[in-house]
Amino acid sequence: MKWASRLAFVMPLFLITGALISQYVFGLYPCEMCIWQRWPHYGAILLAGVSLLVSSRDIAKLFTALAGLAILGSGLIGGFHAGVEYGWWEGITACSTGFEQGLDADQIMDAILDAPIIRCDAAPWDFYGISLAGFNFLLSLGAAIAIFMLMHKSRKAG
Repeated sequence: MKWASRLAFVMPLFLITGALISQYVFGLYPCEMCIWQRWPHYGAILLAGVSLLVSSRDIAKLFTALAGLAILGSGLIGGFHAGVEYGWWEGITACSTGFEQGLDADQIMDAILDAPIIRCDAAPWDFYGISLAGFNFLLSLGAAIAIFMLMHKSRKAG
């Protein structure tokens, strides 16, 4: 059970760290769907962290399973996003940006014009044809499957 909890904590931490490094170090700014993929990973880190800290095996199982579902959710969003990038289907998002409160119309227009345009249907980077969203899909799906297999194995063993 501990291995499942550890994987549920480490994998989303690894993926979020990679996403933040790609954004802040390499300038690969996220689109709206990229941000969508991050939220379940943040949740999984918190859920798996709880599973590692509690002493009750039943509560640890519950939080590990919830973390596994969050990781799977992020992977499915990544799979959908990759399909949009590859042109397999159309995306469902619109461009959006946030503004500070209290800006006048000229400042809002300047913020809009200065904001980078990040399209959800164009991968800013790929490795052997696999985009970051595609890697999130593959790694998250693999991790979720491994987490549930480890949980099943520990249930049979103990």
